[in-house]
Amino acid sequence: MIADCTAVILTGGDSRRMGQDKATLLLGEHSLLQHVITLVQPMFSDIIISVRQPRADVTLPQVCDDPNHRGPLAGLAAGLQNAKTPWVFAVACDMPFIDHAVIERLAQFREGFQAVVPMVQGYPQPLLAFYSAACLAEVIECLHGGGKHSLRELLDRLQVRYVSEDELRMADSALRSFVDLDTPEDVAMVMKQQEMN
Repeated sequence: MIADCTAVILTGGDSRRMGQDKATLLLGEHSLLQHVITLVQPMFSDIIISVRQPRADVTLPQVCDDPNHRGPLAGLAAGLQNAKTPWVFAVACDMPFIDHAVIERLAQFREGFQAVVPMVQGYPQPLLAFYSAACLAEVIECLHGGGKHSLRELLDRLQVRYVSEDELRMADSALRSFVDLDTPEDVAMVMKQQEMN
């Protein structure tokens, strides 16, 4: 249990490539959102679901994104504004294979930084990352400023501890935690792999 942190699960995306709401998409018997909730519940006592509009099927606390802004940065802002802990762990609802050991590994690097972000295949993974409540002002400025309003822009403004693949593989050798399901083909591939195992 990471007591000083709130998990913020982001569900407000457009899901354009999926063609339907990712959060409610079934993977086996459970929705993608339910998979992620089940994964993070043993790790965090506080969980917030960041939504574009309230979801009737969710019993956990929900926060709505600022209607004037879209995208994960708006979801992160809503989560940080409503969390009562000094840290949040932001995670997308389309990452159903997160290993607890990865979360614990990332949490170890927080001291002295505003964010802890994995690097996979040379790219930052800001939607499976820790953010300090102290960076809220930067998030708001990034959201309302004249820039790209993106998580990448935010990371350029913060003191970030990037966690390398080698460091991540100590917790998840295949880096399966970073599989995100963006398209129907992604889901079909995962379902096929599960049937073969």
